[in-house]
Amino acid sequence: MNMKPVRLDDVAQLINDAKHLVALTGAGISKESNVPTFRGPDGLWRNYDVTKLATPQAFAENPSLVWEWYSWRQDLISKCKPNPAHLTLAKWEQDGLLKSIITQNVDGLHRIAGSKRVFEIHGNIWITKCTDCGFKTELSEPATHIPICPDCNGLMRPDVVWFGESLDILTMRYVEDELTTTDVMLVIGTSAVVQPAASFPLIAKDYGATVIEVNIEPTPITQILDYHILGKAGEVLPTLDTFIDHQDPD
Repeated sequence: MNMKPVRLDDVAQLINDAKHLVALTGAGISKESNVPTFRGPDGLWRNYDVTKLATPQAFAENPSLVWEWYSWRQDLISKCKPNPAHLTLAKWEQDGLLKSIITQNVDGLHRIAGSKRVFEIHGNIWITKCTDCGFKTELSEPATHIPICPDCNGLMRPDVVWFGESLDILTMRYVEDELTTTDVMLVIGTSAVVQPAASFPLIAKDYGATVIEVNIEPTPITQILDYHILGKAGEVLPTLDTFIDHQDPD
């Protein structure tokens, strides 16, 4: 399939006319806010393989070490702010254009930007969950010690999906509803290699959606999608917004 020539005003018209616009976001949108990634050649922390720290087994064996790593990550993320891409998506939701965001990111920047209907399929690094009773609470600053559950005194852990764990069933039900309802989908800053999110755009297409990819480089699914806009989300989305017909809701 040949990609359609990309005219930003045409893409903006698709967004403007969408009945159920959904955005899928990945690490690329957060990278523009200087949120560090923890895979690849930089995926070491104090000589530990971070993929081995992000497991239930690591937490069971050494919760202090795991929390030290997450506290360090929280401190880095706390210095990062939503970028123009986050803010544009929040604006589109406020204007009634965007119905939901499905994100692979755990940094919480979409919510900080003002987005309300956000499905964080990998969890949120600022939310803690009791390992005994399941009680959840949100941190306002990086953890300085292992949080203890106020209900049962159990150990709290970051409410993120670790390696070897399943995604939250309820969240995935909402996501499935969005994928089968959307008529226009934005795929922003995702590598399209991590499952199951890599399949989300294809599911949406199977249900008839027009899928628009925004990325600094092609991905494994680029040729299957309808539009590919090459560039940084923080530049592309605000530019698209200039073509949007922002009308006061009736």
